[in-house]
Amino acid sequence: MKNSLKWFAAFSIATSISIPTSASAEVNLFSKNFSSKEYSFESIDESIISSSKLFIYDSGLTFEYPDAVRGVYVTGHSAGGSRFNDLLKLMDSTELNAMVIDIKDDFGNLTYIPKEDSTLAKYDIGKPYIKNPRAVLEVMAEKQIYPIARIVVFKDTELAERKPELSFVEGTSVWKNRRGEAFVNPFMQEVWDHNVEIAIEAAKMGFKEIQFDYVRFPEGFEKRDGTLKYSMGKYENSELDSVQRRVEAVTDFVAYAREKLKPYGVQVSVDIFGYSATLPEAPGIGQNFSKISENVDVISSMIYPSHWTSYFGIAKPDLEPYRLVQEYAKVENAKLGELKNRPVSRPWIQDFTASYLGAGNYQTYGKEEVEAQIKALNEAGIMEYLLWNAGNKYSAGVDYTP
Repeated sequence: MKNSLKWFAAFSIATSISIPTSASAEVNLFSKNFSSKEYSFESIDESIISSSKLFIYDSGLTFEYPDAVRGVYVTGHSAGGSRFNDLLKLMDSTELNAMVIDIKDDFGNLTYIPKEDSTLAKYDIGKPYIKNPRAVLEVMAEKQIYPIARIVVFKDTELAERKPELSFVEGTSVWKNRRGEAFVNPFMQEVWDHNVEIAIEAAKMGFKEIQFDYVRFPEGFEKRDGTLKYSMGKYENSELDSVQRRVEAVTDFVAYAREKLKPYGVQVSVDIFGYSATLPEAPGIGQNFSKISENVDVISSMIYPSHWTSYFGIAKPDLEPYRLVQEYAKVENAKLGELKNRPVSRPWIQDFTASYLGAGNYQTYGKEEVEAQIKALNEAGIMEYLLWNAGNKYSAGVDYTP
């Protein structure tokens, strides 16, 4: 109620509406007897409201943007368990200063149980991994650890199985990839709104940045788009070819989400495949590096050396992290340099060992390999980065500002 009153007070200033100050008047103001006919909002230009500083939501928590974000990935289990204390110690003892915390995970679940009065409670997708997200954020505010909420968007088995009409159907069942994961349809407005609603709640909790991941169609979609059953929504009558329709849908979602989040004062970032920067666009998945970058505050390319094949003339990229990142940074800087509104570059780098590549193709990653990637970024003028380790176990002794 307190935050709602702040919003209405700001609105009253902008529209010359007087607002009662007593506690009893506050209750009456938000009772069922409140008449929308008495106060007409229809004439207010939403774009003016979105851009007005009067309408920035106040979560009650204050975070200063660091000199440069140097962060780590944190699962819901880690944020809500004993490992969170270990990660706090890592922040205290190093130059790391940010955490990317799962709020909506890779399966489509929330990593916490929404309160009964939350608009998200109706979806019944909460998991009790983080018992008290607000308490976690309060600790982070005290220590000035920059909080980023990770929201997995279009990879969402939970929503796909509940609403197949929002997914891709093969025969009579929701299509899944080889890992048993289902995706929802980026063409569908309802899918957009579902994820934006989650992002808004994260902003209200106190997160200062929303990071959207899996902002794309399934990998290899161009090979099955003619056989799967799915709706194209408002893109049905588009004159664009199938590749450009996918690009347009993905880009439009990012722009839409950013606009909807403006009143909440959060930064918007998107994770994107590193190879997308090397192509006009990734044709199957709908990612156009430049178009997405123009619609975000931060672009986070996933440039793990282990995830590249023989790129940049490097036969075994996992064995040459410095050179791989060095070569990638040249491409990204050139691409971002062409943009009118250049976002902050904050790549994801590798702090895990890719033994699945097989003998001779990988090496054990630790202090030297992590520092090599950071060094290559810094030399290219890229000062921000995020470390990925699925188990949230990060290498000891790393100098994060070499």
